[in-house]
Amino acid sequence: MHWLLPRMFMALAGLGLGTGVGYVTGAAIGTPRAGVVLGALGGLALAVMIDALRARRLLAWLRSTQVVDAPRNSGFWGELGYRVERALRSRERDLDHERERIAQFLSAIEASPNGVVLLDSHGQIEWCNSTAGADLGIDPERDLRQPLTNLVRAPALVAHLHAPDSIEPITFSLPGRPGTLSALIRPYGDGQKLLLTQDITQQLRVDEMRRDFVANVSHEIGTPLTVLAGFVETMRTIELTQAEQRRVLGLMAEQTDRMRTLVDDLLALAQLEGSPRPRTDQWVSVNALMQRVENDARALSANRHELLFEADASAAIAGNEPELLSALSNLVMNAIRHTPQQGRITLAWRRRSNGNGVFEVSDTGIGIAPEHLARLGERFYRVDSSRSRASGGTGLGLAIAKHAVQRHGGELEVTSVVDKGSVFRLVFPAARVR
Repeated sequence: MHWLLPRMFMALAGLGLGTGVGYVTGAAIGTPRAGVVLGALGGLALAVMIDALRARRLLAWLRSTQVVDAPRNSGFWGELGYRVERALRSRERDLDHERERIAQFLSAIEASPNGVVLLDSHGQIEWCNSTAGADLGIDPERDLRQPLTNLVRAPALVAHLHAPDSIEPITFSLPGRPGTLSALIRPYGDGQKLLLTQDITQQLRVDEMRRDFVANVSHEIGTPLTVLAGFVETMRTIELTQAEQRRVLGLMAEQTDRMRTLVDDLLALAQLEGSPRPRTDQWVSVNALMQRVENDARALSANRHELLFEADASAAIAGNEPELLSALSNLVMNAIRHTPQQGRITLAWRRRSNGNGVFEVSDTGIGIAPEHLARLGERFYRVDSSRSRASGGTGLGLAIAKHAVQRHGGELEVTSVVDKGSVFRLVFPAARVR
């Protein structure tokens, strides 16, 4: 109430001043009473005018953007301006705080690996992150306030948007865009909807590979087990001559070796996936690796092929020796199995101009058609299943080699020409070569 007294005092002061001036003026012309009345009214009018001017200044400030401070008048209007300004500044601080929180929240959603789209009650895009933009092919800025169904041509998604109870996610693909998306819609607010998207292409591919892996392992193990079971039943129910027994036991040994090789390869892959990355301070001699591979290769070839080995006694690779040996051995053994007799197989160590080191295994074998090159290195993938099984292959050798070289930061390169031969290269980065 401290603003009331100055305002009353100003009114009384105006009244008193006007009364005095009116009395003096009225007495001078012989009408003192009329002068008092007119002077009192004039004093009050002056006080009201001053008050109105202060109110007008405050009203002008309120109509502006309130960037400058409110008029610093005394009395009622000064107090009112101060209170209004303080309330506005407090509201602005609260709004800035809320804007900051919303910005942080949207920034967190922007960093989400999943796509997020906010739709209003009419299905128009209020906001979306860049992941959703990439998934659905929309622009997070240009396409705001646009109906989503006008931008995304996917009947399954449109039906999902209009479904009354959208509880379970759906999967769909967009025309002209590779991959598969998963979408889930949740209602919120006043008829608004939250659309969550996820690219599940890789997940579906991994699931398919897992199913194929289990099916292949079951088949690869089931086939020799069936053969062994048949031989065992034959030996239990039929009298065989010694020659027949030796033949059956030999075939059983072949099937046993085939299963043992498969299990060994599976264990090798599991060890590669479950062990830490190879260290960079353990150096393995290239010459020693090639010497061990050469011994195994000559034993498997049994003088049926021309084998050439070009080593470098001073070269070394930083990594895990058993993994490197396994990768290199698998490439050379595959070359021997798929190269006809009298064919030539070469294992050489090369250095490229960029410092990378390369183990190069070349052969004059049957070669590989171009349509198969992209899938080489997949588990159990065979260019020719019957020929691979006949040669004792499990379909895991290239997968082991590829996985091992990738764990060393390198890559597997393959070039091939049908009926002329193939070249397999294990390329290692310069940082692991000396």
